[in-house]
Amino acid sequence: MNFLKSVLGSAETDNEPSGAETVERLVDRVESSTMLEDRRDAVRALKALSKKYRVEVGAQGMNALIQVLENDRSDPEILGFTLDTLCNIISPDQFEEELDNPMVTCNIGEQFTEMFIKRTENVSLVLGYLEEYDFRVRWSAVKLLTGLVENKVKEIQEVVLVSPMAVSKLMDLLNDSREVIRNDALLLLIQLTKGNANIQKIVAFENAFDRLMDVIVEEGCSDGGIIVKDCLILMLNLLKNNSSNQQFFKEGSYIQRLAPMFLLPPEIEETGMTAEKVSNLHCMLQVLRALITPSNSQQVISSCQKTIRICGLLEALCNILMGSGIPSDILTETLNTVGEAIRNEPESQKYFETVMAPSTPPRPAIIVLLMSMVNDKQPLSLRCAVLYCFECYLYRNDVGQTALIQTLLPSSTDQVPTLTAGQLLCGGLFSNDSVSNWFSSVGLMHGLIENQPQKEQLLRVLLATSPDSAPISLLTQCTTLLQKPNCKAQSKIGLLMLLSVWLSYTQVVVKSFLNSQGTVAFLIAQICANEHDENEYLIQGLCAFLMGICIQFNDNTEPNCRKEDLCNLLLKRIGLETYNGKLGEVSKHESYSKAAKQPQLRVKTSTDLFLDYEFCRLFKSLEAIIIKTVHGMGSGVTSITELTLSQEATGIVSQYKDVIRDQDLKIQQLTRDLTNMTKENEELTRKLEEVQNLNIQLSDQNTLLKAQLTATSNGNSSGQVTQNEQNTQTTESCTENNNKKENEEHLLELEKLRKDQEDLLELLADQV
Repeated sequence: MNFLKSVLGSAETDNEPSGAETVERLVDRVESSTMLEDRRDAVRALKALSKKYRVEVGAQGMNALIQVLENDRSDPEILGFTLDTLCNIISPDQFEEELDNPMVTCNIGEQFTEMFIKRTENVSLVLGYLEEYDFRVRWSAVKLLTGLVENKVKEIQEVVLVSPMAVSKLMDLLNDSREVIRNDALLLLIQLTKGNANIQKIVAFENAFDRLMDVIVEEGCSDGGIIVKDCLILMLNLLKNNSSNQQFFKEGSYIQRLAPMFLLPPEIEETGMTAEKVSNLHCMLQVLRALITPSNSQQVISSCQKTIRICGLLEALCNILMGSGIPSDILTETLNTVGEAIRNEPESQKYFETVMAPSTPPRPAIIVLLMSMVNDKQPLSLRCAVLYCFECYLYRNDVGQTALIQTLLPSSTDQVPTLTAGQLLCGGLFSNDSVSNWFSSVGLMHGLIENQPQKEQLLRVLLATSPDSAPISLLTQCTTLLQKPNCKAQSKIGLLMLLSVWLSYTQVVVKSFLNSQGTVAFLIAQICANEHDENEYLIQGLCAFLMGICIQFNDNTEPNCRKEDLCNLLLKRIGLETYNGKLGEVSKHESYSKAAKQPQLRVKTSTDLFLDYEFCRLFKSLEAIIIKTVHGMGSGVTSITELTLSQEATGIVSQYKDVIRDQDLKIQQLTRDLTNMTKENEELTRKLEEVQNLNIQLSDQNTLLKAQLTATSNGNSSGQVTQNEQNTQTTESCTENNNKKENEEHLLELEKLRKDQEDLLELLADQV
């Protein structure tokens, strides 16, 4: 103690040692002192100096501190001081005491972390101290590991994977009755499980979901505080992009355990939600979405969707949608969750149709949601979520698509006028708000995807633009709006996507479109335009795509608008190279790469609304086919037009044209068949991938079970081997005896046959 007084408590300022000198003396004392008490006092002093003189303590004392961890295991106090000192040295945060020190850089903690983990044994040493029950040691070890992970997460993850029982030691911390250790262990596991599927699997198989559920219940479920949120974040880390854990979560009935947490009390309408409940509910919704996001394997999605519906969770989510007093961000995330819960799930889609809003008079939930989507006063995120939910409802839902189009067709029965989904979409399609135009175009477009009958039915829709004017078809109205000079770029993009989906693979719609006044001239003019704006480039590309659809799916029955005529027009007015360049502008646009990644629309502002996921899929499937068709037909246009044919030759050419037309129809049919077969092939490939993923999961589980079996049966292995050897010898002995008996029987039978043969020979000789 006199030594410490001499370095820290001297009243003489002239001979007062510097910080570096003080640290050097303390480090020397830690390394050389033989008395535990002296070493403990020196480490305590280093801890006190480690914030102000972090560089000096880290540079001079790290090896000495590691030496203490290795040699002084029996003294919890010195271990706690040592671990706390190391925590300060590698801390990613800057301390107030060192703000004026120019030697301290922003990444000083990361540099000391690199020094510490150069020897992986150091990390294993700290992991070993997690087993110490003493509060000072265990808590300090958790904090040190958390700091190491924050600075060098990948390196620490690799060490954890190769350290025996490391994950088990970490998971045991969740059972610690001291909440501060349990809570810090949660934060450590959150950092450790990010982006590492192997650690995620091991943590999950260590009963993480059970323990997390228990903690959530202990803390008050969705009404709990920050600890509930931490548990949900860790759960989300374990489930996101990890099919093995997703399957394990579903099979463990954890979805059913989540369901009661989504039930809202009746008084929520009056009291509202606390900030903690909003945060927890948001995390719970993200956990659900991690199970059913479209990027998961279809096998996992389908099984989880079915469970969500059967256990009443889908009903609870719909009740949240229709409830009052729900914050906007919770409504938005709930809409996204409901959409993914019903996507490509017929029973859930049927249920969603029946959900009614508590209004006067009661209205279907779909109607209320669409009213919000076309209302420009609503937040953009909420409108995007409604569109996504509506798209998921229509996805591969022929019944829902048919019902939507039927609401636009004239009715033969006298019904009480009611607001329908089709009317809302048409109202938004022709409103003055360009964002509503875009939303409505995309919503109506999803009612037509992969549904040829409804594309033809939509041709029957008539609109009365004013009381005095005659009704016009929806197709004509769309083309008229498209050609208006004041039509905004966003509205044009929405209409062009709608028309592209509507016309694709449907010759009768293409014919009706070409019959509309000025459509071909408008498309040619747009493709030829020279505006130098990215959005205008996109519009030109969409017009080129729509023109290509008119060529590709043309039945050649419309005079002056046959395939040859349109290709000839393209060649004369635009040229093949220019046309290809314009068509390529679609895939070059920034919004294309964003929209093609995932079905959910993710934009920050309304000005970012351009392309839709399903449209991008259509464009990708048809772009090369259209280019091939246009090039193939365009290569012979010049030579044909220069021929001067006699009347007889003209008749022959006409006959050949008929033959070619028939062949073209057959080619189109074969193209459609090829498309269907391609889809079937993709489906089979997807199923094969799912089976392979399942095999991988089973292999992982098998490996884990083998490891567990090996760990539990080490003590009995030698006895089992001896018993197996004895059983083997007994079996071999029995087999040998059986073989001998069979051989003896065969020999007796052979001997009998020989005697019979000799008797026959003797009898034959006597007769001779």
